[in-house]
Amino acid sequence: MHTVAILALPDVIAFDLSVPVEVFGRVVLGNGDNAYRLVVCGTEPAVSAGPLLRIATDHGLDALAGADTVVVPGRNDAAAEVPAEVTAALRAAFDSGARIASICTGAFILAAAGLLDGRRATTHWMAADLFRGAFPAVDLDPDVLYVDEGQILTSAGASAGLDLCLHMVAKDFGAAAAATAARIAVTPLHRSGGQAQFIVRNQLPANGIGARTELDSVLAWIEENAHRDLTLMDIAAEAAMSVRTLNRRFQAEVGQTPMQWLTGVRVRRAQELLERSAHGIERIGRDVGFASAANFREQFRRLSGVAPQSYRNTFRDRHAG
Repeated sequence: MHTVAILALPDVIAFDLSVPVEVFGRVVLGNGDNAYRLVVCGTEPAVSAGPLLRIATDHGLDALAGADTVVVPGRNDAAAEVPAEVTAALRAAFDSGARIASICTGAFILAAAGLLDGRRATTHWMAADLFRGAFPAVDLDPDVLYVDEGQILTSAGASAGLDLCLHMVAKDFGAAAAATAARIAVTPLHRSGGQAQFIVRNQLPANGIGARTELDSVLAWIEENAHRDLTLMDIAAEAAMSVRTLNRRFQAEVGQTPMQWLTGVRVRRAQELLERSAHGIERIGRDVGFASAANFREQFRRLSGVAPQSYRNTFRDRHAG
């Protein structure tokens, strides 16, 4: 029987931990036997799972050594220090050939163990900047639902753990077993798009402009004028900078060119309209500043990973007028 060890550290995200328990725990073979043996292990007999829950762990870290798969859920404080005995146990499990997967900010734990260096990986999009700063040797892709690097797998936030666990079931026991597990979880076996459609792009701090960069005034101006037919020269004139200086400042302070930032603002505005209004796709594209419906669809798909209509079908408020 394939043994799955789920690592529960203090401050574990309860949802992340429950996903592999529910998915792997309900896979049954043709003869009626369970496909997986599950163990929950940790550094303490019981660990916190947010302010309201505590979760018992029946096994210690030594259980990782005998596992075929190790699943590492995220923690609410992604930047929390990872105990040395945890990183050592994860490296030992990897060296012994175990498949190791993370859910959400569990990628921070794998990275702290050095298991993601030089590899492509993902994590929750809200933690992407923090992750990049802490682990520059990892090739982070925050736009996808999960990344399969063979022996190491990582997934994005929350329900992306479902996608990853179902993917592993399909690899272990075939698509039919994974499809059955998906039906039990009342979730699609494959979701269109990736994590990119959930990202809130190019949004200024809610507590007012001025908290983040030296480009406060021009970022606010773009926010107010994104619907206009703006050019790079228009933005440079508003910023009282040369185009070259403006590009350099944007790259240094927000990691994008001015026009990339403008496109991100427009796509965010379009997402809001797709969610809350009944306006047609072409009108929404015009209203947020795209010159043509074709360009709107192209840029929207490039940044969100799905077409505008697909996004609307997924996220629209059904009571929107």
